[in-house]
Order: sequence, then structure tokens, then C-alpha cells
Amino acid sequence: MKFQGSYTALVTPFQKDGSVNFEKLKELVNWQIENGTDGLVALGTTGESSTMSHEEDDQVAECILETVNGRIPVIVGAGSNSTQTQMEKSIKYARMGADAVLLITPYYVKANDEGMYHHFADVADAIDKPVILYNVPGRTGCSISPACCARLAKHPNIAGIKEASGNISYAAKIARLVSDDFVMFSGNDDMIVPILSLGGSGVISVLANICPRETHEMVASYLRGDVEQARLLQLRYLELIDALFCEVNPIPVKEAMNQLGMDVGGYRLPLYEISAAGREQVRRALAGVKA
Repeated sequence: MKFQGSYTALVTPFQKDGSVNFEKLKELVNWQIENGTDGLVALGTTGESSTMSHEEDDQVAECILETVNGRIPVIVGAGSNSTQTQMEKSIKYARMGADAVLLITPYYVKANDEGMYHHFADVADAIDKPVILYNVPGRTGCSISPACCARLAKHPNIAGIKEASGNISYAAKIARLVSDDFVMFSGNDDMIVPILSLGGSGVISVLANICPRETHEMVASYLRGDVEQARLLQLRYLELIDALFCEVNPIPVKEAMNQLGMDVGGYRLPLYEISAAGREQVRRALAGVKA
């Protein structure tokens, strides 16, 4: 499978008692598909999987995969700082029918280059579904070195990378590895067009939780050669993107969704409700886009 386009890093909606709201999750999945998203990412950073139990992770993945029912690709986050745990989750989600798994760098533990390589390659050896690497050093405290990434890009079952370092110099080094068999997604909504200009294939997006059609169109415009339209869309949504990251993700995007009447609920501690200043920034940004 060639992974391309705008993939929504889907939030996990919660009930008032903090449990997962599966009916709302199904609504969100169907709404995303109806509004043109190219794919979904379950159990990513935006999905708060790090604060959920393994059982809840499995239930959320199963719910999303069953609701999608093959209509669009689904990438499921199976990452862990324990390679063994990551292996077990990846095997499980591959068997569930995930189109790919998203694997994060080993936060807290960190690793030398050889350990980092095997953290991903050993999982890729063990499953029959593609692996997408996830590089987000601001979250994990460690990064995949360009040399290690070059080795991983040669693995027949490693299909690409979500590049979320925010470092365009690093992204350019990784872009040299892009091929028919290894794609690069932007992991930052404010860098969609810059990453596409380096040969990227799309974005794994927080913005697409509230603007799936517009985020799809930004990527699709660029890929069909309308660079100017893509540029204008990137700039048009920049204020809203900034607001969606005014506090740690996914606090602001859930706030935005709730302001829009999507009723996705609150957060799992240590995430907490947005500040008054953040709430106002989100409100103004949403109003600006509507205007």
C-alpha cells in the first residue's frame, strides 16, 4: 500500500465518568470518512493511548477498524518504550486488520543506534503489515538518527516515517531516503506544505479532527501540482493550527471540538482542562476561520 494524503490523528472521546465513549467514536469515524479524510490513525498521541489501559487500547482499535470496515486505511499506534510490549501490540493489531502500525521511539529508556534499529526492525520482521516510524523527540527525549533511519528505510516492511521533530534540516536529511517504498508524513500541521515540498506524501494531522476536508485538500492540491492553492490553505489555517497547540496536544483540539458541539468529553490525567486564555485563543481562531 502506498500511504498518501491526510490521515487524521483521531482523538479518543470520553464519557463524563472518564470511560471511552464508543458510540461517539463511531460517529467521529463516520464523520471523518464522509468529510474526505484519506485515512485514520488510531491510538496516537492525540488519541491519549498513553493514559489508557492495554485493554482500552485494544477496544478502541477494534471499534475503529470495525467501523471503518475497509473504507479507508487505518494506521494503529502500537508503540511502547518496551520493544517486547510494542511487538505484542503490533502482532495483535496486525491480526485485527490494521493497514499499518505506528511505532514510536523508546521514550525514557532511549537507546544507542543499534538498539534503536532493532526496536523497529525486529517488530517489522515479526508482522505482515507495514510499519510507520514515529519520530517526535519533543515528546520522547530521543530521535532516530539519519544514519539509523537510512538503515530502517531499506527494510522491506518499513513503509515510512511520521516526522514530527519540527526541524526542517533533519526533515531534509530524511527526505533523501524517500522512495517508492519509503514515504514521509509531516507530523506537524504547520509544516504540511514544507514537508510536501521535500517529497513528503502527506500529513498525520491534529487539525483534521475539525477540518478533515480542508486538510485533505491542502495535501491533494500540492500532490496534483497546485502548489499555490496548497500554500494558501496552509497559511489560512495557521492561526487555528497555532491555537490547537497553545497547550499540550490534545487539550486544545478537544476543546475546539467541544466548542463546535462535537462533545468529545474531557481528558485523562495528567492532562487537564484548558486554561481560560487557551480557551479564548481557540474560540478566536475558530471564529477567524469561519469568517
